[in-house]
Amino acid sequence: MAMTHYMNLKKSPFEMIKNGHKTIELRLWDEKRSLININDEIIFSCGEETLTAKVLALHRFESFEALYESLDLLKCGYLPEELKTAKADDMNIYYSLEKQQKFGVVGIEIEVI
Repeated sequence: MAMTHYMNLKKSPFEMIKNGHKTIELRLWDEKRSLININDEIIFSCGEETLTAKVLALHRFESFEALYESLDLLKCGYLPEELKTAKADDMNIYYSLEKQQKFGVVGIEIEVI
């Protein structure tokens, strides 16, 4: 049976998901995210605003470095002009290297419903 999960987002990624530009959300594969399965729903919140997305795929990796080498960064929320400077270290402001090594990471492919 499909489950519903809840995640908070900052304004910029929320808007990118809302307008269809960002279709892969990057997170740690921690206790909370390891409960997510394909076809589950995620309710993303930004302040008072919410949107609901269906999980289409889970792309698991040992590190953001491996993820960045494998996934389309445009789908991860980067703009075309940012691709040359995009790097896995960009995620270190959200997640420590220690946590990345402990849990691994995931690209959650979604579709707004």
